[in-house]
Amino acid sequence: MQRVTTRNAAFQQWEALLTNRTKRHRAGETLVQGVRPITLAVESGWTVRTWLVDADRSLSSWAHAMLDRVRTQRFAVSSELMRELGGKEDDAPELLAIVATPPDDLGRIAADGRDSGDDTAFLGVVLDRPTSPGNVGTVARSLDAFGGRGLIVAGHAADPYDPRAVRASTGSIFSVPTVRVPAGRDVLDWVAAQRSAGVPLTLLGTDEHGDVELAEHDLTGPTLVLTGNETTGLSAGWREACDVMVSIPMLGTASSLNAASATTVVLYEAVRQRRAR
Repeated sequence: MQRVTTRNAAFQQWEALLTNRTKRHRAGETLVQGVRPITLAVESGWTVRTWLVDADRSLSSWAHAMLDRVRTQRFAVSSELMRELGGKEDDAPELLAIVATPPDDLGRIAADGRDSGDDTAFLGVVLDRPTSPGNVGTVARSLDAFGGRGLIVAGHAADPYDPRAVRASTGSIFSVPTVRVPAGRDVLDWVAAQRSAGVPLTLLGTDEHGDVELAEHDLTGPTLVLTGNETTGLSAGWREACDVMVSIPMLGTASSLNAASATTVVLYEAVRQRRAR
């Protein structure tokens, strides 16, 4: 196992995966930090290309289990450098993973229920030009918690494989199929294909002046929730594409919710209705 104790070319490449989205995209990989995100990446079948191991400490049983489960190239990295890559100033992680990112193919998202055996169970989200990696990660976490089966990040947007998004998702970004698309037209073509295949997919947007309150709309069928940009909301094109615009009742002085919070409320209501039925 090669030892790395200086900021050599290999270290600089790993560091770039944390800070440079262009290099992440070109390499087709990302650096994963944290016990839960690494565990979920492995358990969800993502390809671990490289393990980075703290060379200056004894490893835990969890770390040994990960290394035994996925046998691939390893580097023994000094604690000082692991601390820099781990994102925590006060502690060096014992293990980091370089994982391959999957292709941005909407075919990874199964709206027809082939992954669950229930064609009415589909619940997914489109984020329209989100700027906050934290919001992307939080929505992935909410989708995972409420049984969602797909996250689409559309337009010029934050990267779902940004370390801040991965941390906010607590690793759920590896459990929920997540696809980046350059424009909304790609999503609408995918929606049209699902409908042609017999999936009655509803496109639902949220707005404070929506046509109907959220709880009054039937969310028990296949639903794709559209959430707009944090500042400008849904674009005109997305609004036109929506089958329905719903509002979330506001009882206090706030006039709106954070994009990730609003999405979570919609996902919870969908699950509440489905469990009631």
